Amino acid sequence: MKRRNFVKNAALGSTGILVGTSTLSCAEKSEKQQEKTVSKISLPVVVATWNVPNATAKAWEVLQSGKSALDAVEHGVMIEEADPNNQSVGYAGLPDRDGHVTLDACIMNKDGDYGAVLYMQDIKHPIAVARKVMEDTPHVILAGEGAKQFALESGFKAEDLLTEKSKKDWEAWKVKSEYKPIINIENHDTIGMLAIDSNGDIAGACTTSGLAYKMAGRVGDSPIIGSGLFIDNEIGGAVATGLGEEVLKTVGSFLIVELMRQGRSPQEACVEAIGRIVNKKASNYKDFQVGYIAINKQGEVGYYSIHSGFSMTQFQDGKNENLAADYFNKT
Repeated sequence: MKRRNFVKNAALGSTGILVGTSTLSCAEKSEKQQEKTVSKISLPVVVATWNVPNATAKAWEVLQSGKSALDAVEHGVMIEEADPNNQSVGYAGLPDRDGHVTLDACIMNKDGDYGAVLYMQDIKHPIAVARKVMEDTPHVILAGEGAKQFALESGFKAEDLLTEKSKKDWEAWKVKSEYKPIINIENHDTIGMLAIDSNGDIAGACTTSGLAYKMAGRVGDSPIIGSGLFIDNEIGGAVATGLGEEVLKTVGSFLIVELMRQGRSPQEACVEAIGRIVNKKASNYKDFQVGYIAINKQGEVGYYSIHSGFSMTQFQDGKNENLAADYFNKT
């Protein structure tokens, strides 16, 4: 697929960014963005991947109580982590091919601090452990048994996360044991959340149980800074959902924030990031889904995906609504 064809379909007026933009130019654009004060928008704002009104409502409640964007995104995504009906996050997550529920999560604050856990088992709220890693250790990532040990030492409770329904689904899958990414599985996937609090500060969180029936040890984009999540408090933030392998290859969330730094709107940046994947994978993009959401310092929001079916939930001005994303593949 030619880049000009992608740009035409995406309705953008340019063919991409110039990676070699000068430091002076970037600085000038950053200053211009900061000149637009946050007071011009209605704060606070919460956005999240997929149709998760309970999660955004919780984050909104936290913000309304005067707490930070970091508190909001943590407690917001915890709603989905604890939901037994959500088989892609936390408790009840679909297991790997060996029947183990393994969780990945990361969180990022306004100062650029970051914490993550990878391939962690038996702990319902990986996002809360990720925050502990960020705030209570000299590290940014803990994995596997080390992450679980840290969680237990920090007061978290070990519990079996494989629900009866998820176990039955796994046993049914084992009959054929065929692995293939499913587009918009359960119309759900990784939950990524971004928030701007009343002070104008931005934070983000991302949590998942990963691809259903994945190979043991597989980790996707969700807990990796710059891929599943990236925050720059001077510019904005972005989160990803979908097939993590493709997000990792293009460092999608970091790309979106850098595009916004260079003057793109959140929507334009999300479209360009999807374009990087589509152009790289040629016709193979038809076999998987990736979606992005982004927000800039001015509170403008963008969301875009490869295929139809992706959506974003936004809570602002007391209104909690689910919005269908525009998408590239309209054939």
